[in-house]
Amino acid sequence: MKRKVTKAIFPVAGLGTRFLPATKSIPKEIMTLVDRPLIQYAIDEARAAGIKEFIFVTSRGKSALEDYFDAAPVVEAELRRKGKKDLLELLKMTNMESGAIAYIRQQKALGLGHAVWCARRLIADEPFAVILPDDVIASEKPCLQQMMEAYAETGGNMVAAMEVPADKASSYGVLDIREDMGALVSVSGMVEKPKAHEAPSNLAVIGRYILTPRIMDNLNKKKSGAAGEIQLTDAIATEIAAANNVYGFRFRGQRFDCGSKAGFLQATVAFGLARDDLHDEFAAFLHEMVSVRKAAE
Repeated sequence: MKRKVTKAIFPVAGLGTRFLPATKSIPKEIMTLVDRPLIQYAIDEARAAGIKEFIFVTSRGKSALEDYFDAAPVVEAELRRKGKKDLLELLKMTNMESGAIAYIRQQKALGLGHAVWCARRLIADEPFAVILPDDVIASEKPCLQQMMEAYAETGGNMVAAMEVPADKASSYGVLDIREDMGALVSVSGMVEKPKAHEAPSNLAVIGRYILTPRIMDNLNKKKSGAAGEIQLTDAIATEIAAANNVYGFRFRGQRFDCGSKAGFLQATVAFGLARDDLHDEFAAFLHEMVSVRKAAE
């Protein structure tokens, strides 16, 4: 019987240097996409997939992240006094019940695999999800929920995957495909950040994973991979050889790399246009901006 996945790890220890100077004083995960911080999108996706326990792997200077999920009695009291019930309901989305959330420090920046390994004692012998908040996915059904439904049929390990141009392969972990079954692919290997001519396919891993506890055993060996870091893809690749139980999942939706400035701006436009309360005014503004630019040319 496949065990239900109820725990998720959120690796949020990075310094966010690509967004300096903004990230000098606030964690990148608190940066706002329309009117919600990046981390809220990740939490909402996890909740929709049935996650009950949230494990944040943080680093020094991330106290604002912890405060975000705490109750805010002064703000709430003021909203009640002013009768702003809609904003009170909105705030409830950000509150986490006591015991549902845990924070663990990654004291050295040794890679994604090491960040996941830091949560090993809270995972114990259970399957778990990993969500990278930088990867924001716009979809009708949340990406992790799609994966959970597929995982119920396959078990094992599953990674979210999308097709990328050959010249972008070196920025991703890339799947070596054994069998292509449409939404699902059986994986015979994984290569972290290969050169374009060495990539085994154009199917790249993005920041959603459902993993067995054996991944933690593999990470225990602390073998350095690409860039001298402990790579999560290496630990997953070990499972391919040992148990042949790794799958790629082509999710339905559009992924935005909010770890880059261009990706963050693209996501802002896409999510802004998707909002009923913003669409008309925002679309008119964008149309005007494009028209002015064309006229200037």
